[in-house]
Amino acid sequence: MIILKSPAEIERMREANREVARILEIIRASVKPGVSTGDLEEIAAQELKKSNLKGAFKGVPNPSPKGMAFPANLCTSVNDEIVHGIPSKKRVLKDGDLLSVDFGVYANGFYGDAAISVAVGSASPLAARLIDTAQRALAAGISVAVAGNTVGDIGVAVQRVVEKEGFNVVREFVGHGIGASLHEDPQVPNFGIEGRGVRLKAGMVLAIEPMINAGASGLTVDSDGWTARTRDGSLAAHTEHTVAITENGPVILTLPG
Repeated sequence: MIILKSPAEIERMREANREVARILEIIRASVKPGVSTGDLEEIAAQELKKSNLKGAFKGVPNPSPKGMAFPANLCTSVNDEIVHGIPSKKRVLKDGDLLSVDFGVYANGFYGDAAISVAVGSASPLAARLIDTAQRALAAGISVAVAGNTVGDIGVAVQRVVEKEGFNVVREFVGHGIGASLHEDPQVPNFGIEGRGVRLKAGMVLAIEPMINAGASGLTVDSDGWTARTRDGSLAAHTEHTVAITENGPVILTLPG
């Protein structure tokens, strides 16, 4: 079921999402060679505590009945890891790594969710192009997230940008509606057919999140039950914004205040 939000609810969501953006910018500024993903998790936990906020991801149940709940506030995915990487003090970032960070909060009765991909130190030409492509694909998807269009229009916009660069979109994970629950209807794939799928209406709020591979499509999941990585070991990138569909066009909620 798709839950439409009132203008007042969207404003409450904007407050939560601004906190996501603020803390992600602190994380971005902290990324450098020699820092561990566990260090970044500690920074996020400290910021949440200072602002009396609850992280959105910690404790999320594993899709597998026997899998552990997600143990951290951040998802930190390095190089060939696409999404859901678990922070660790043992995972020390090196110059040239590509790091994707997914982060969310729960505040004022609503969730916020966003992701960034950044180069650690000096980016390789491939990593720089992959990150740029993911950012442009996200912008393209947001640009068509208008009332009257469809979820398929968003997917096609993302897919065209990615495939024009010779990269591939991840098909196993998708974007989603968001609100009082972290994951709501509808699903928002990063591929599709123009005019197909759920029609967008004012009041919908979507987490649009291109996940792209430099190499072939397909993925594997580590024994931890969470970390998804490219099947061929190629680089991956992940970007995301929470976007409200309004009568005046798309409004990105995950921007710093």
